[in-house]
Amino acid sequence: MMQQYLRIKAQHPDQLVFYRMGDFYELFYDDAKKAAQLLDISLTARGKSAGEPIPMAGIPYHAAEGYVAKIVRAGESVVICEQVGDPATSKGPVERAVARIVTPGTVSDEALLDEQSDNLLVAVHQQQDKYGLAIVDISSGRFSLLEVEGEEPLLSEIERLRPSELLFSEEGSLGLLLADKRGLRPQAPWHFEEETALRLLCKQFSVQDLGGFGCDHLEIAICAAGCLLQYAKETQRTELPHIRRIQVETRSDSVVLDAATRKNLELDINLSGGKDNTLASVLDRCKTPMGSRLLRRWLNRPLRNRSVLLARQDVIRWQREQYRFETLQSLLRHIGDLERILARIALRSARPRDLERLKNSLAILPELQIVLSHTDSVRSQELATMISEFPQLAELLQRAVTENPPVVVRDGGVIAEGYDAELDELRGLSENAGNYLMDLETRERERTGIATLKVGYNRVHGYYIEIGRANSDQAPAEYIRRQTLKNAERFITPELKEFEDKALSAKSRALAREKALYETLVETIAEQLPALQDSAAALSELDVLSNLTERADTLNYCAPVLTEEAQLQIQGGRHPVVESVLDEPFVSNQLALDESRHMLIITGPNMGGKSTYMRQAALITLLAHIGSYVPADSATIGIVDRIFTRMGSSDDLAGGRSTFMVEMTETANILHNATERSLVLMDEVGRGTSTFDGLSLAWSCAEYLAQQVKAFTLFATHYFELTTLPDQLPGVHNVHLTAVEHNDHIVFMHEVQEGPASQSYGLQVAQLAGVPQNVIQYAREKLVHLEQDASGNPQTMTVSTPPPPPPMQNDMFNSAPHPVVTELEAVSLDDLTPRQALELLYQLKQKLS
Repeated sequence: MMQQYLRIKAQHPDQLVFYRMGDFYELFYDDAKKAAQLLDISLTARGKSAGEPIPMAGIPYHAAEGYVAKIVRAGESVVICEQVGDPATSKGPVERAVARIVTPGTVSDEALLDEQSDNLLVAVHQQQDKYGLAIVDISSGRFSLLEVEGEEPLLSEIERLRPSELLFSEEGSLGLLLADKRGLRPQAPWHFEEETALRLLCKQFSVQDLGGFGCDHLEIAICAAGCLLQYAKETQRTELPHIRRIQVETRSDSVVLDAATRKNLELDINLSGGKDNTLASVLDRCKTPMGSRLLRRWLNRPLRNRSVLLARQDVIRWQREQYRFETLQSLLRHIGDLERILARIALRSARPRDLERLKNSLAILPELQIVLSHTDSVRSQELATMISEFPQLAELLQRAVTENPPVVVRDGGVIAEGYDAELDELRGLSENAGNYLMDLETRERERTGIATLKVGYNRVHGYYIEIGRANSDQAPAEYIRRQTLKNAERFITPELKEFEDKALSAKSRALAREKALYETLVETIAEQLPALQDSAAALSELDVLSNLTERADTLNYCAPVLTEEAQLQIQGGRHPVVESVLDEPFVSNQLALDESRHMLIITGPNMGGKSTYMRQAALITLLAHIGSYVPADSATIGIVDRIFTRMGSSDDLAGGRSTFMVEMTETANILHNATERSLVLMDEVGRGTSTFDGLSLAWSCAEYLAQQVKAFTLFATHYFELTTLPDQLPGVHNVHLTAVEHNDHIVFMHEVQEGPASQSYGLQVAQLAGVPQNVIQYAREKLVHLEQDASGNPQTMTVSTPPPPPPMQNDMFNSAPHPVVTELEAVSLDDLTPRQALELLYQLKQKLS
């Protein structure tokens, strides 16, 4: 047994092997130790190897799903090893084989997945400075390719995708670049061969070449796709018929968001790593899990295609004007997670309740079509065309699948009564055996006239008719003697023998028949998989658009005007997340940016609302680029190519980067990649270093963005020197957040007004934060001294002439030796007289002073 186990384990050294032994999955050696720790199960031992007990841990096979889920969530993979031989004919251990491999990126079971998040498997291939990505979601069948150039775009895309597993070649430098990513799976380099990849892809999609998918020019991504497909098939141990097409993604089609921007805007994950108080948490009222996942994909990949966005807006307009969204949402709540249900059907791993949900979903489609038939929205009409009704399949499932079926087929009771005559008969024999025997006993007593006749059963002899010895000679001729007792004779009849043969095996035969019917049913559904998947995709989009309509109506959002012109005009703008958590009304603000006004220097007190104002501008812009209505009274938004943010403070201890280094890295990324069609948010640049260094950096960054890049920029700062920039640069303007001071207390008005702020209210904010009063008082006194020591007015600054550093500030990259040091190095001390040495010492001291 252990030899057989070790042969299998040798093929999967890095995965936990669940080895089937009877009613248990057993793990041995290090697998057992790891599983015992992960699953909190007992670690035992069995047998010996090299004189030492073999560690062993096990779980019941019928409860394996929960244990596997826990292991996969911990990032481990599980090899399911089943008995494939017949115990009755096997000599030695029953033959076993790997049935499937469950890895974090290839799971499809409902219990192992987060219904609101995509579960992606990604492969990356590198050729020089170009990277090809292949992305697949096994649980839905979505498959896409993407190529990027440079490390920053690669890391940005991986941050967007957040894959559960990431495949890459074990040769090359990708391992170092991706070292901090989760789910890394190095692969042999030959898995990325282009010729093999092309053959596998053409076979998967039944085509001669990939020209029809528009991806034949993506050689690097195709290499990654070949590795991805091999890995997916190896883990599933079956074909992947639900992966039917390739979608090509390009960064030029979308509004690019880097990792820092996604983090700072808290799209679907907040700064603490949770899901509360995010944009998705405010927007997501979708009625289906697949709708929730699609909404998050839209938020993480906004589009630049104006026609697509206007089509989505038009759907929202129709649903809102006609008040159709309530009817649609009430119907959509009965639609199951069709994407993942159909994937499990394709993989032949569907559970009975998947079929019940599919049955209920198909029953709703005719009503949905009636609602959509009244639309005047072009996109709604297109979605209605994509959603088929499947009347024959719906009727078949209605007849075949019982209400509230069990979790697994082996429990029986999945196929409805009346669907199959043979199954009904077998169930009747198994369930109604007692009634049949009572009827038989009554009939035989009446026929033979023997009052003591009775029908019975025992395990040894099976069913029998028993007649007392006194009346045994009256037994009919067709009675066959089976057993003689002291006071009775037992007989069998052809009818009872036939019943016995059926009844004793009826339950097992019923389960076998039910399993065969179930598999046939799954095959029948799989035949219509393409049309069903297209319908599921349309339903998920309809769900998202109905959800966005409800949000627009409930939260009083407006339809933004989308234009190709470079402008950002927002009246009465609000932050969607902050507004949702406030008890009092949110103070709305306006924003005006165009070619003549492309940078705002934002000043005002801490806690005054500068970051909120900046973020709400970015979120309103982003919502407009997914086709949604936006939280504002009115908005005109030009199509942007990227959104950048440099906000907040955080370090990267694992990467050895300080807070200031992280800040400068993000700033460098913006300065290198922003264009005049980008939206840039810069908050407190330069605050992580000395005052003069920080001011110089903030000044030069603002000047560069204003003069060279000319991006739409919101630049928040506490360096009041920057408020002179509008006097020297065209397109730069000052705005400030207001506050009112009363009796040493401060009241934030959160209102944006033109012009610079008069002061920063730092001491008042510190007092609000609870800094001890004596510290505040000392700070006030120190502030008076500093203001008295200052030269008066702030140093006047001009463009391209940032303030000079203080006299004694050293530059570690440009430290010329001091003249005294140079002179000392040139002197030969051994040649000096005592008097000369003393004179030299006086001279050097005079030079130092």
